[in-house]
Amino acid sequence: MAHVLSLRVLLSAETNKSSFSSKSLKLDKRTKTSISAPRKGNLNPSHKTQKVNLEISPHRAVSAVRLMRIEMGGAFADLLNEKGKGSGANEMGYVGRTLGFRTRDLEDRDLRLVTDIVGGTIRWKRYLDHLISSLCHDANTFTRMEPLLLQILRIGFYEIIKLEMPPYAVVDENVRLAKVALRHGAGNMVNAILRKLVLHMENSSLPLPKLEGDDRTQARALATLHSHPVWMVRRWTKHLGQEEAIRLMMWNNSDPSFSLRANSGKGVSRADLVTKLDVLKVPHELSFYLNDFVRMKTGLQMVIQAGLLKEGLCSVQDESAGLVVSVVDPQPGESIVDCCAAPGGKTLYMASLLSGQGMVHAVDINEGRLRILKETAKLHQVDGVITTIHADIRTFSDNNTMKCDRVLLDAPCSGLGVLSKTCVGTGN
Repeated sequence: MAHVLSLRVLLSAETNKSSFSSKSLKLDKRTKTSISAPRKGNLNPSHKTQKVNLEISPHRAVSAVRLMRIEMGGAFADLLNEKGKGSGANEMGYVGRTLGFRTRDLEDRDLRLVTDIVGGTIRWKRYLDHLISSLCHDANTFTRMEPLLLQILRIGFYEIIKLEMPPYAVVDENVRLAKVALRHGAGNMVNAILRKLVLHMENSSLPLPKLEGDDRTQARALATLHSHPVWMVRRWTKHLGQEEAIRLMMWNNSDPSFSLRANSGKGVSRADLVTKLDVLKVPHELSFYLNDFVRMKTGLQMVIQAGLLKEGLCSVQDESAGLVVSVVDPQPGESIVDCCAAPGGKTLYMASLLSGQGMVHAVDINEGRLRILKETAKLHQVDGVITTIHADIRTFSDNNTMKCDRVLLDAPCSGLGVLSKTCVGTGN
């Protein structure tokens, strides 16, 4: 993962101040702070202690900073673990170094909100940015807006429009965050723009593009309305027709479902996994097609916090990947070549079906991803039947001879088939 670049210079950039006629919210309470451990790093040497702000909602602070890091290429929109850590470092530590203060620790509900807000904001980025720019004072206000302020607005818009949170609470909380993290004027701007949004929603008059004009113009409108890249909309409209393209985009933007695979290689059956999910009170249903898989729409954070993934008892794996393995149908004692193995989901599943007899030769051109595969294989206790080979499969056979019973070639593809589980709102 890329190293996180310092955001201090980025956050210190000043934008032109804009005035708004809308009344700003009056915050009667003073910010409550306490002193904790000294700050790490030299982002602000004049502060030797780290303040803890108890009035800033932690999920908004963490979401804003994580969105900043994603946009700068220093993080991914992955899930946080039980301690609010992501990308290998403490998420609250990033908040402190970026915003200059800490908030209270993330609770379970906060973790779920961070996951929802970060993923949803990225997914709907094109749509949200269109609305924000339309409600700004002028065209330059949006283009010159400093990154942190823009992330706070995106969060506010997403919370009001998509999460349907109470507008007054969203406005109040995001204004407070902008004032404390940036300055008083930034809070006034957030207040004015969010209040405009609320007014437009009350009047059912959101400034959205109309589906009219030639094919190119309509594609741009659809790309904004459904937050997909324009090229993707044009391709799907051409091959599927506009109605089917819209249905596909709506599916991509719906709440995705996830599947867990019980790790039979470690002696965990689906019944064992179901028992653990019942104890955690995680809603789930059995897969219709695969005996090791369980479906779920919510509760993945609870699974992570309970340590089921960390202990190797199960894996997050799509049923489509499991169906590919079912076609290969690995049998104990067989030798199998997985030609483009990393990151290794299918490799691990095939290895678990060998019952400790046989070998899966995992070939991949990416050495770093192969290392992760090897580590996961040890965790799942199937490393005895997996051997990794760092090579380009296109030239591997020129200098190597290998006899095997089965070959799996799941070649790298566009990934468009799993867009419902990813964030598609960031493309052009």
